[in-house]
Amino acid sequence: MQPSTSVISAYLGVILIWSTTPLGIKWSGEEGISFLFGLTARMAIGCVLAIVAVMLLRIPMGLSRKSVTAYCASALGIYVAMLCAYWGANYIPSGWVAVIWGTSSVFTGILAQRYLGEPLGLNRILGLLLSVGGLATIFLRSQEAGEQAWLGVLLVLGGVLGQSSTAVWLKWLDAKEHGLMMTASGLLLSLPFFALTWWIFDGQWPQQMPLRAGLSIVYLAVFGSLLGFSLYYFLINRIEASRVALITLVTPVTSLLIGHWLNHEPLSLTVYLGTGLILAGLASFQWGGRWLR
Repeated sequence: MQPSTSVISAYLGVILIWSTTPLGIKWSGEEGISFLFGLTARMAIGCVLAIVAVMLLRIPMGLSRKSVTAYCASALGIYVAMLCAYWGANYIPSGWVAVIWGTSSVFTGILAQRYLGEPLGLNRILGLLLSVGGLATIFLRSQEAGEQAWLGVLLVLGGVLGQSSTAVWLKWLDAKEHGLMMTASGLLLSLPFFALTWWIFDGQWPQQMPLRAGLSIVYLAVFGSLLGFSLYYFLINRIEASRVALITLVTPVTSLLIGHWLNHEPLSLTVYLGTGLILAGLASFQWGGRWLR
């Protein structure tokens, strides 16, 4: 059965949004705008839009203990993952953020095996080793991007582990809440912590908002926080998970190219090698079992 035009459009939309999100993060914290302000502003705008969408669509809100726990888990995951990603983006190119973030499915699989009892075959072990090898290649040569690039790699990797842990936690809870409700509740509960973090460590309201930084914040709020999640859940409900997983193989490459073209970020042989190892690991992790059979 051929995919419909709406599915194809949603698929391309997710690739475009996920490919440009790292560069948007980079731009939203430049030109005199602190990354904490850009992050908090994005979450505030995204939160309002998500709540309005939930109200317009009349999505019910579960109030059971399991549902409330899931909302809190979502908020914690959003806070840790986004804070680490924005912080780390100060030290490394935007393309690197996307490449490192692509390993989230591998770490999610490893944690799922430990806490959910999901099988961990030879292909997944190989995928883990390849991905770790790619991360090590980038980390060991991170000085090519600056003296503190190693810190950026570690911070983004911390965000990946935070997101992966939350994904497994939500799977274990199995609250069965609507995806948009999970997004809205997670943004609403995490927003006070983003605001408090900004107030404690920065607290400075920008005297003027540069056009590129302002547009990046709005873009990330509308497309990165709301539309991207909505399209993703739309695809999950309409096509095979393996096809959706292909997106994680495409976006690291497209993010590297977009960062190179639009932000003049350098591309070295080491970055190509590390990216290739990570993509090979993702492919082995996702489809290696089928290939072996």
